[in-house]
Amino acid sequence: MHKPDELGQIVLLLALLTAFPAFSTDMILPAIPSLAMMWSKPLAVVNLILICFFITYGFFLLIYGPISDRYGRRRPLITGISLYIFASMLCALANSAFALIAFRILQAAGAAASASLSMAMTKDMFSGKEREKILAYIAVIMALAPMFAPIMGGWILAYLSWNWIFFAQGLMGIICLLGVLRTPETLKKRSDESLSKVMHSYGRLLLNKKYILMVLVMSISLLPLYSFIAGSSAVYINGFGLSEQKFSYLFAFNALALMAGSMSCLKLTERTNSKHLITAGFAGIVLGGILILTIGQHGPWSFAIPMAMITYSIGISRPPSNHLVLEQVCKDAGSASSLLIFTYFTLGAVGMWIISQNWIERIRILGTITLICGVLVLVTWLILQKRDIVST
Repeated sequence: MHKPDELGQIVLLLALLTAFPAFSTDMILPAIPSLAMMWSKPLAVVNLILICFFITYGFFLLIYGPISDRYGRRRPLITGISLYIFASMLCALANSAFALIAFRILQAAGAAASASLSMAMTKDMFSGKEREKILAYIAVIMALAPMFAPIMGGWILAYLSWNWIFFAQGLMGIICLLGVLRTPETLKKRSDESLSKVMHSYGRLLLNKKYILMVLVMSISLLPLYSFIAGSSAVYINGFGLSEQKFSYLFAFNALALMAGSMSCLKLTERTNSKHLITAGFAGIVLGGILILTIGQHGPWSFAIPMAMITYSIGISRPPSNHLVLEQVCKDAGSASSLLIFTYFTLGAVGMWIISQNWIERIRILGTITLICGVLVLVTWLILQKRDIVST
């Protein structure tokens, strides 16, 4: 067991490391419309600062895990966070859209170390009930970060320039780096397998049809959420004429719906079959898509409430669906988890790219994406259950 003071410091460090992706993506959202105007670039170009970040982040998640098993957690973390700090400073000094995109790719390569290795450190340092408690704390932070990140970005834009968003991210990186430097190596026994052997596990997973099928179904269910992330600022700021600060509050409302869905899942799993939660979640995505297509253009709240329903539905269905995906593998659980998250981010980037095109009716496109994805995953899920194709 750890001392209370020491435990508090460790939890704070792990929470900050886990929050890197949310703060790195959501803080900049309020600034995207103004960046497009300042640099005279279409939204499809400026949103590459999100899309390229997601793709790079997902790819490096596949890399850091095996490296940390082989060489320990501390060195990859120090390297990754240092790269993140350096790239954040470059982002703050960028003078063009393409420079910012390039620096964001570098920033994502560093950010992947913190989020991926924080979970591994939790496993190294804690066990039993203590680990469950720590993971619960981290889960709360993961839900709170998307709520406060855009609000912080909106406040910065109200009093300073967009550059300070990246200076703030760099400062967060420095704080985390100081914490990691004070933390000893957590991995007690390093793997003696070569990295090439570890990478072979990804090949085995690609040949596992049940696993791949479930990964695709669950990843497609998240496409509406990632599409919303990329298109939300254009919808609220350009479409409805809201300020950056008001947009950040509505985005936080959507993040609150995600947290509420996850908390509801925790309560409902005690008395409801998890397969029913997945079915209800997918059905909620379909219903939310229909509502966006019918009433979404009538005003900010007419769009925000159906979108919150979609996000709440994702919050309910995601925990049991992630568990079900991992149930399709007998070994290589770590690689299976990394490949799952990589697929989430890659398909999410596709949704971001689609919504970023020069659409006249962006809300209708988002509603169409949601409805198609919702119907596709709901029908596929019902067929899989009926035919008993996947392991449960």
